[in-house]
Amino acid sequence: MNRWSIRSGRVFPSAVRHPAVEIKNKRNVMTTEKTKIMDALVTKEDIPNIYRGIAPIYDLWGMLTETKARKRCLDLAQINNGENILEVAVGTGSAFTEILKKNPGGMNTGIDLTSEMLGRAKKKAQMSGLNNYHLALGDAYNLAYDNDSFDLVFNNYMFDLLPEKDFPLVLNEFKRVLRPGGRLLMANMTKSMHWYNSIWEVVYGLSPSLLGGCRGVCLLPYIESVGFINTQREFISQMTFPTEIIRGIKPDAV
Repeated sequence: MNRWSIRSGRVFPSAVRHPAVEIKNKRNVMTTEKTKIMDALVTKEDIPNIYRGIAPIYDLWGMLTETKARKRCLDLAQINNGENILEVAVGTGSAFTEILKKNPGGMNTGIDLTSEMLGRAKKKAQMSGLNNYHLALGDAYNLAYDNDSFDLVFNNYMFDLLPEKDFPLVLNEFKRVLRPGGRLLMANMTKSMHWYNSIWEVVYGLSPSLLGGCRGVCLLPYIESVGFINTQREFISQMTFPTEIIRGIKPDAV
């Protein structure tokens, strides 16, 4: 049976010590059967309508289920002040405002597909007192930026909405706009590691809109297949909600 490691490539010491993170090594791996991804039951056209309704309560949801993963993602991003950073799917701006704080001397760009979510992100960014940012409507499938533009691409809870067949297309867009040596950091709902995590996919099966269209995904094989190197995967559970954090590097130009 084919198997793939829950994490590969370079080991980061901080990841090993982090108490909120559960990691499997190469002797304890997930099988492809266990990581089979459910079909995406929400279309791209449906997403703005769903998140228009969710926007007023999304920060509460995020506080209950996403804060640990978001903080870990930001830690692993290793932001250096002065960088050019893109966040795709900024949502209400919870991560974007933290990026602004860490990168006051750089340029920070954020896009989202839903105007109501983007409006909330803009309000948070304005409250930061910084002006080195640009927030706009945008589409992850067709990023309106030149090749090799960004040091970091940051993306949370978006691929768990997308059809699995579209993963390579969007990941190649991320890779295209990253500079050689640039970092990709992502967090998404993932497959359950413990029995109590599986309740969320039961909910998804009953009513996808209750989870904003999100279901568990496993992206490590996909980012490796499009050419990212030094890849890393971590698992975090918060309020039983399962999240995977993925980190990869765009190779230097040959």
